[in-house]
Amino acid sequence: MKIKAEKTPMKRSGVPRTAAPRNSINVWSVQCRDCFKWRIIPTQEEYEEIRKKFVEDPFVCTKKINVSCNDPTDMEYDNSRVWVVDKPNLPKTPPGFHRGLVLRKDFSKLDCYYIAPNGRKLRAGTEVASFLKENPEFKDLSTSDFSFSVPKVMMDTVPVDAAKVEVKVESSGGSK
Repeated sequence: MKIKAEKTPMKRSGVPRTAAPRNSINVWSVQCRDCFKWRIIPTQEEYEEIRKKFVEDPFVCTKKINVSCNDPTDMEYDNSRVWVVDKPNLPKTPPGFHRGLVLRKDFSKLDCYYIAPNGRKLRAGTEVASFLKENPEFKDLSTSDFSFSVPKVMMDTVPVDAAKVEVKVESSGGSK
């Protein structure tokens, strides 16, 4: 099972962005068990539902409405974007929480975090345990409902000069 991470271009305005974090995953896809074609999954929630039961119920093209193995692939595995491979059968993010994955600047790996319904960012199982203990309204959840397992970066899709990328800062003012 593979998913794709596409690097989001950085804005040069100097104004902090409030959208998805730079280098976050913004396209979810799965590979058909039968034809091996890539199918885009429209939402992270739908993707997580497929991933949750991938071993016992593998994805096939016909699970998408009006799609079959005879249709062209939705996307090609190539180096036009950075791809990452997720592990099957990870738990689906609990309702009200958001699971985020961010690709490190050096493309070495992804970091995982959860955003709780109250906006608190949880970066490890110990933080989840503390949060659940402090918030009895989530008594039906346990730490096993959260996974900090991260997808593997497919190094053959990482730009060759990725480790050499440096941010160039231009100064303003002054005269020559």
